[in-house]
Amino acid sequence: MLDALQVVTTVAFGLMVGVEFSVAFVMNPIFNALPEDSGQLGRAHGGRMLGAVMPFWYIGSLVLIAVWAIAGWHHGGTGLVVTAGGLLIVSVVMSLLLLVPINNQGKTWTPENRPEDWKEQMHRWDRFHYVRVALIIAAFALLVAALV
Repeated sequence: MLDALQVVTTVAFGLMVGVEFSVAFVMNPIFNALPEDSGQLGRAHGGRMLGAVMPFWYIGSLVLIAVWAIAGWHHGGTGLVVTAGGLLIVSVVMSLLLLVPINNQGKTWTPENRPEDWKEQMHRWDRFHYVRVALIIAAFALLVAALV
């Protein structure tokens, strides 16, 4: 049973990490290279779409990691799992305090109503997102290390 939990947790969390990595290093650079208002519209749509899914994915991943830590308490690698959970908690707090407020504004922007500094706000979001991606990649690496 613990083996199945470890696999489900690693796959679910790994997919989320992959999506966040893709946003940072694939999608946003593509959006930034699009002409005129296309990039801003793409970011707004992505903010709406992923903004609706990611809270459940982050919390679900955190729950799975917590269950793994509890179920595997007397097995090897539990410290790595707990540390991964701690990094995920830091990323969730960071998201709530820094990224979500920017995203909540950006997902409503159109070329007609966006603020003058919208590019600066998107670049600020990107910088915070790079830190979040680094945290969750480290957490994912710890989970994988706990498997071996």
